[in-house]
Amino acid sequence: MPELPEVEAVRRLLVPPMQGARFDRVLLRRANLRRPFCWDFVDRLTGATVTRVRRRAKHLLLDLSTGDTLLMHLGMTGDFRVEHMGLAPGEDHPRDPHDHVVFEMSSRWMVTFNDPRRFGAMDLLTADERAAHPTLAELGPEPLSRAFTAAALATACAGRRTSIKVALLDQQLVAGLGNIYAAEALHMARLSPRRLASTLATRAGGPRETTERLTAAIKTVLSKAIAEQTRSGAYRTNRFLVYDREGEPCAAEGCRGTITRIVQGGRSTFYCRACQR
Repeated sequence: MPELPEVEAVRRLLVPPMQGARFDRVLLRRANLRRPFCWDFVDRLTGATVTRVRRRAKHLLLDLSTGDTLLMHLGMTGDFRVEHMGLAPGEDHPRDPHDHVVFEMSSRWMVTFNDPRRFGAMDLLTADERAAHPTLAELGPEPLSRAFTAAALATACAGRRTSIKVALLDQQLVAGLGNIYAAEALHMARLSPRRLASTLATRAGGPRETTERLTAAIKTVLSKAIAEQTRSGAYRTNRFLVYDREGEPCAAEGCRGTITRIVQGGRSTFYCRACQR
């Protein structure tokens, strides 16, 4: 499933064709994705202008001139394709069987949502609905924001008797961090995913050194992944140091360990027992 860096790369892809542009035509190829589209989805979008394309955790949000917000989630296989419109407005376009939503923009770009497994979602929210949305309202700080500090992480982990790895996947603790990059950040910070989250709690005088290390590692891992995604647009596992590398030698400098796979909270965790303590 796409995680924060992949979703941020999609956001950056959508800014040029959509931000500041008007929806000239909206085509729904089916009545639903993960959930049904609202009954007036097409009418409320058509003629509206996108004032801002933004991301919150793993969600994409398009703020509209009408006051509505188009909230979108890629699911497991969702993605957008951006193409210049060579046909006249209103003409049908060649399509893939998994092209479910087509946005024809006044910028003369066509933005198509393709989702083979249909686990993606699009919800059109009023301002009141957005403010009360259960998912958005409960999200923690963005990991690349100033609000996500070692002190904030330590406070959020205080008293937690679960593992650090499982805690990091709690979207109320930190928004958008997923299974892959949590494992990568723990490896960079040289911290075992089995450690209790409560060991990150604040000590007298400030956050623990391990908490500072982990916070910095999360920011570094995500920033590097966003940069690579933006450059290549490719979702490649060969850039990861531990994820999906069970049985391979640890790539950490000076380490002679081997990457191990365990299951935590129903998800695979990859780490090095030798250097992650």
